Parts: sequence; C-alpha cells; structure tokens
Amino acid sequence: MGPGNKRVTLIGAGLNGPLLGILLRQRGFEVEIYERREDMRKTKVNAGRSINLAISTRGIHALREAGLWQQMQNIVIPMKGRMMHSIDSQLTFQPYGQNETEVINSISRAELNMALMNAAEEQGAAIRFGQRCTGYDFRAGTVRLRDEKTRLDHSHPAVVIACDGSGSAIRTEMLKLPRFDFSQQHLGHGYKELTIPAGPNGKHQLEIHALHIWPRGNLMLIALPNTDGTFACILFLPFEGAESFAALSTPEKVLDFFQSRFPDATRLMPQVAENFFANPTGSMVTIKCAPWHMDGSVLLLGDAAHAIVPFFGQGINCGFEDCSVLVEMLDQYGSDWARVFDEFERRRKADTDAIADMAVENFIEMRDRVSDPHFLFRKKVELALEQKYPKMFVPRYAMVTFHRIPYSVALRRGEVQDRILAELCRSIDRMEDIDWHRAENLVQRELTPLVLPQ
Repeated sequence: MGPGNKRVTLIGAGLNGPLLGILLRQRGFEVEIYERREDMRKTKVNAGRSINLAISTRGIHALREAGLWQQMQNIVIPMKGRMMHSIDSQLTFQPYGQNETEVINSISRAELNMALMNAAEEQGAAIRFGQRCTGYDFRAGTVRLRDEKTRLDHSHPAVVIACDGSGSAIRTEMLKLPRFDFSQQHLGHGYKELTIPAGPNGKHQLEIHALHIWPRGNLMLIALPNTDGTFACILFLPFEGAESFAALSTPEKVLDFFQSRFPDATRLMPQVAENFFANPTGSMVTIKCAPWHMDGSVLLLGDAAHAIVPFFGQGINCGFEDCSVLVEMLDQYGSDWARVFDEFERRRKADTDAIADMAVENFIEMRDRVSDPHFLFRKKVELALEQKYPKMFVPRYAMVTFHRIPYSVALRRGEVQDRILAELCRSIDRMEDIDWHRAENLVQRELTPLVLPQ
C-alpha cells in the first residue's frame, strides 16, 4: 500500500484491536476489524479467557488518549499493594508505591473488551465476527480471510495491522519470509482460572484493595477483586512433577492439595474441585521476532509481535502503549505507512524485549522472594531511597508501573539500583543501620537525574 492510504484492516477484536481502531477513527481512517470468535457481547465468554487484568499508568494513558478512561471507573478496583498469605494463614501487606495514588487497577478482561468494542463501533469502526484470518499474500498485498459459518474464503487489499495475539496468523505467514527472526520460550508452568465467590450480600471475602498472593516456592495462587464481590483467582503450577497439573488428576487430590497449600483460600472456595476441572489449563510463552513489518503493508502489534508472560502485569499496558506509540508516529509522519511502521518498530523493539525479560524475572520474585525477610528489608530501603532521591532513585517496579519511562531504561537503571541496594544492605537488617553517607555517594556516582515522561 502506498503512502496516503486511509483504509486500515485490523486482525483481532481482543483488547488492542478495538482500542487501536478508536484511535485510528479519531484520525479519520476507515477501519475494519476482523475477529475469529463470535461476538462476546452476545455469547458466553469461554472459561479461562475472563482472567482479570492489572491496568496501570501506560494503559491508562492510552485509554485517556481515546477518551475512555473516565467511563471505565465503574469496572475497575484500585489495588494498593500485595497481600501476602503465608502457609499458616498469616497476612502481610506490601504497598506498591510511596502513597495511595500509586496503585494498579483490577479490571475484568471481558468487561473491558466489550466496552472497547462498543466504543470502537460508536466511533464508526466496523467489526466483522466469525472471520478467521488464514494468512497474508505479500505479493498481492492482500489479507486472506475465511467466514467460519459459510467456510467461504475471501481476500481484499488493505494496510493490515495484526492484533491477533501470540498465535498470530499474520506472524505465521511472515515466518516464511527470508531472514525473519523468531524465538519462543514456554514456561514450564501453566495457569488455571478459579473463583472465590462473593460472601453474604455480595461482599468481598478478602481485602478488596489488594492483589492477594499465596507464594509457595515453585507454585503460586493469586486473586484479583471483581466489582461483583468475587475474586478472579489464578493458580500457577508446573505442568509436570510431584506438585503439578499432571499430578492433580482427581477431585480428591485437588482438594487435598488446596487444603495443604492454601488453607485460608480453600475455606472460601467451596467448589474448588469442580472449578478446577471445568476450566482449561493455559500455557505461557515469551515471543520475540523481527522484523515486525513488511513494505508498509502489514505490521505486527501487541502479543503478535512480542508476547510476554503475565508476572509484571504489563501485557495489557504494553499492548496499549503500542497503540499510543503507533498513532504518535502517524501524527508525526502522516500515512506514510512504510516510515510509520519502521519508526514504530525502531522505537518499541528494545523496550518490548526488556519487559519480556523483566516479566520472567518477576515470576521468580513473586513465587519465591516476596516472603523472604531480607528481600522485604531491601524493599523498605528501596522506598526510603526513592523518598530521599525522588529524581534519581526510582524503584524498577515504579518505573515500569507508575511511569511511562521506556522499559529498556527501567531495565538498565534497575540493574544499577540493584547493585546499590546490595551494597547498602550487605550484613544489615535494620533501617537504623543504613549508611546514608554511603548511599549518597553511590546514588550520585552511579545514577543521573531521571526524566519522567508527562
């Protein structure tokens, strides 16, 4: 497609597709969105696809750009920190940030998806359901689609942006191109969606403004609040081994496992075994590839270009930031698609590689380290350093979650700050023993003032 083409086809009506459709329509583009599934607003959402998401600053910024964040307030619940549940049911609260403005927001994937689709249609984007993308003809510049009901194939020329997730049909087609780099790494852990039902009168049975975590070394249970009084729970467990999905083969084994590993949660889940076998077991993958685009005609965006595991809560935020950056390139260069796509990949590739690596690392932190006393002490020192040097020392979690600092910058500065923390916390376990003169020297020597995007 040549420069100036104003017709855009988006593949996938998940989260990124409708949001990008809205942003494109606001700039006068003609937008069609093709989605393999039926309209989720008219059919029941498949189990395992309604897991809650944690939306934070990057995602909120994109929704604000689309004029949607204010209307989302009735479907989000702010979470101020992690509530840790020990094996003997003791609770420990770990705040995410310096104050109550630094929160992440629990939001239902399904409710957000439906709200985005409604808004996209209101803006004039056309969403075609039951249309499977079967590939892309690079010579003809046409996307290939199949109607799931009639089984008839059709194709048409357009600028195509693939928002079709980690299993992207467009990316699969690009694998056939010469010099296309691709890697994927599956975790040895899977996940399963479960539910803590609402209590009497629809009340939440756990603290509502927290992400609840039951860390158990090689496995973990988490719970995020829903607006209806329930909690969406996710069990992360190895696929194979003594404690694994493979080992939990009967309702009795499931119940015994939950009672021994998560006793306080199990008391709130009277149908845990039924829930366990009713819902599918999902897998988690990190995908990196390059290039993301071809000749100004087709682009990979979101998980299609850079799938990440969910342990930094950045999947939705990273994808939404992709949408923000792409339209920023359009505003800068107009519909010169070859240049827009090239600048978009140049701007985003190092950052998406960085958050992919940080997400895997954060999995280890969440399941193993959050209950370690020395780790918790380092977190206290980290917050104290941020208070003392707010323009210099910003914790990596805050850089990623509460600011729009490029992920690659957060990764690099985080490594430096980890070395500073290791030096300051060596052989001490009390705040009173911190050598603040040493801290001053380390911060001034190792760090430069941080420019925080507005």
